[in-house]
Amino acid sequence: MSDLSNYRKSYEKNELLEGKIPNDPIELFRDWFFEVDNHFNEEEVNAMTLSTIGLDGFPRNRVVLLKGFTYEGFIFYTNYESEKGKAISANNRVCLSFLWPKAERQVIIKGRATKLAPNLSDGYFDSRPEGSRLGAIASHQSEVIHSREVLEEKMKALEQFYAGKEIPRPDYWGGYLVAPVEIEFWQGRPNRLHDRIRFTLMEDLNWRIERLSP
Repeated sequence: MSDLSNYRKSYEKNELLEGKIPNDPIELFRDWFFEVDNHFNEEEVNAMTLSTIGLDGFPRNRVVLLKGFTYEGFIFYTNYESEKGKAISANNRVCLSFLWPKAERQVIIKGRATKLAPNLSDGYFDSRPEGSRLGAIASHQSEVIHSREVLEEKMKALEQFYAGKEIPRPDYWGGYLVAPVEIEFWQGRPNRLHDRIRFTLMEDLNWRIERLSP
């Protein structure tokens, strides 16, 4: 057995107090996101863990990239026919989580995922590098393939076929908007007395703000 009991860290970089936060969690997320991006040198500040309930009934996590956020929610793109796409189709209740260790912060978002309008997915797809667009066509995400070579040969064939041509977005690829119903902000503090502030969306569309015990 590997004993990890001495892996400890004291969290002392910041605090999260009710008197210093906005009433809307999206505004707080925006403030944290850009503060982390500008001052804490995280490599991929937009990397987030997406959790779904799979068709086999088990929860499954994977890291995806946040590609936008508005007051309506959080946007990412993927293959709709992937394992996560099929899971969302069956149960659109998902969880997003951000870990920014250099800032000693976490954000956990519970919400419902819905597909973006096709024109919005088109716009983002067209902004991607050519290789990424071809990769979205080449990969039938989450399906079993015989070898790496199969994928690479398909990519080469697509490069030749689309040379000098417009690359269309495949129907099975696009964006999701996760509309939040609950957002928790976690700020590490000394002696494990961490700050945890939870925003819960109410029926009148206002947010209830509560402090949670660490």
